[in-house]
Formats: sequence, C-alpha cells, structure tokens
Amino acid sequence: MGQERECKSKFTVVGVGEILWDMLPSGKELGGAVTNFAYHAFALGADAYVVSAVGDDELGREIIAKVDELGLSTRYIQLDAKHPTGTVDVTLDANGIPSYVIHENVAWDYIKFTKEAFDLAKKADAICFGSLAQRSQTSRNTIISFLENSCNENNDRCLRVFDINLRQNFYNREIIHQSLQYANALKLNDEELKVIDELLGLSESLGLSKDLNVKTTGLSENMSPFIHDILNHLAEKYSLDLIVLTRGDKGSILFSKGQFSEHSGFRVEVADTVGAGDAFTAAVVMGYLHCLDLDQISNIANKLASYVCSQKGGTPNLPDELKRLL
Repeated sequence: MGQERECKSKFTVVGVGEILWDMLPSGKELGGAVTNFAYHAFALGADAYVVSAVGDDELGREIIAKVDELGLSTRYIQLDAKHPTGTVDVTLDANGIPSYVIHENVAWDYIKFTKEAFDLAKKADAICFGSLAQRSQTSRNTIISFLENSCNENNDRCLRVFDINLRQNFYNREIIHQSLQYANALKLNDEELKVIDELLGLSESLGLSKDLNVKTTGLSENMSPFIHDILNHLAEKYSLDLIVLTRGDKGSILFSKGQFSEHSGFRVEVADTVGAGDAFTAAVVMGYLHCLDLDQISNIANKLASYVCSQKGGTPNLPDELKRLL
C-alpha cells in the first residue's frame, strides 16, 4: 500500500478465521475476533463478510441464524460435517477482563479455500486475520492463500490487517513472522507487544539495554518514546503502513508513515471487554479506508471500543450515533 489511498464510498471488508460461541457466565454470545471485526465493520457501513466454518450441528445452525439476524452475509461460512462448531469457555475477573479456554479440533480449524473465497479475496479492500485460526495447517493454508490472492493488478491497495490476537499456546515465532510479512497493518495490545518483542528481538536489535526491554519493564505511561521506537522499528522491518496498539484503560497509540496519534481512551462502566479490541480494529480500518487522519480515526475507534466494553459480548447492537461516526 505504498501508493496513495483511493477513497471510495463503499468498501468490501473481510474477516478470515474463527467463528464460534463465547460461553460467557451470562450465556452464549457470538464470537471469534474476525467475526466481531466483520460485524462492527458492517455496522460502520462496509460490505463485510466472514470466511469461516461451523459444524453441521445445532450450535452451527444457531450461529448461521445469529449471523443472519445481525444482517451479515452467511455466504462464506462453510458447513463442516466432520467437526463440531467452535466454542470458547469465557470467565471474567472483577474488572470484566476475560480469560479463555478455546476448544480444539473444531470446524474453523478446517476452513477451505474455495473458488468463492478466491473471488472474494480479489475484490477485498481490507482483510483482517489473526494467529489463532492458524493453529491448524488447513486454516492456515487458507488464510495464506486468501492473502496471496488479495493483491493483484486491479486491487493493489488492499489493507491486510494482522490482528495478532495471541491466545493460550496457539502461536509461535514462525506464525507471527510470516503473518507480518503478508500484512501491511498490525493490531496488537501492550501485553502482545511484550511477547513479540521477546520472540522477534525488537528492542535487542535496536541496541536498547536490557533494563529498558518491554519484557522486563512493562509499558507504563512514561514509556511512550520507547514504544514509539519499537513501533517504528516494526513498521520498517515488515513494511507496515499502519500499526494499532491498544492499551486497555490507558487508551491507544496509532502509527502510520512516521506519524503518531495517542489517545487516553474514554471511561465507562465495564460489563466485559470481550470484542472491544475487535471493534477498535474495525473502526480503525474503516476510518483508514475513508482517508481520515490518525487523530480522527483514534477518536472514533476509542468511542466504539468503550461502548462495546459497556455491553455484554463482542457483537452488541450499536446505537445510531455510533453507526454514523463515519
């Protein structure tokens, strides 16, 4: 995406990866990072799609019905007769911060790269993918094929967002490194920045002393200059046009082409934080596609994410004033 961005009125946005039920203490909610992302991109005006798979079971049929109810297309959600629909057991701490037990060998571990998926990749303006759905070779191959076919002579400006989304032990250096090579945008949080600093040796390659290393010091409010160095280094190392760093109740940092935008976030009463980062990513992507400046994008993304934090689950109904932000 080294060329100038072309701003249009309507965009095709795709989430490729997991679709599942989050089994929350209050009941089950539609989930999966890329599914949450697609829902919020759709709410903000995109033609948004999920490329994933569900089982040929009751939970799978309920997901299809829920996706349809939300207004999203189910066209690219495959039916898998051999594997069950994905579920995640979610527990919340006193601050609404979730912990996950993500069940394995489920339908979204076996997403196929179909002719329909190939055609969708060719016309996508933005794609969001993560590390979690790459835990299985089948879905990993599909995600890579989707990314490889998303840039062509007619669509060389596709925004390919790696929402790193580290979960349990379902990641390694190879997956992160290769994903960053396919991406031109990165979304991560401050805890994930610590992990990839260690895995990729970012601060070490910058020649920073060990007492400054994010792995050992953490990311406090007075660490902005250091974080800026790390983000700039990441962008240069992997030719990233955009980096999105979310920092929980400390807000966010956006970085693009040498420019930073920091936001302190909005304070709300938290129901849970499930899907807030995915909503943030969707707002950033939509703002970026609409050619807004970083400060505008940052403000919109923080507004949307804070609202999602005030609601249960990752795909709450959005009030009209949020849908109209773009």
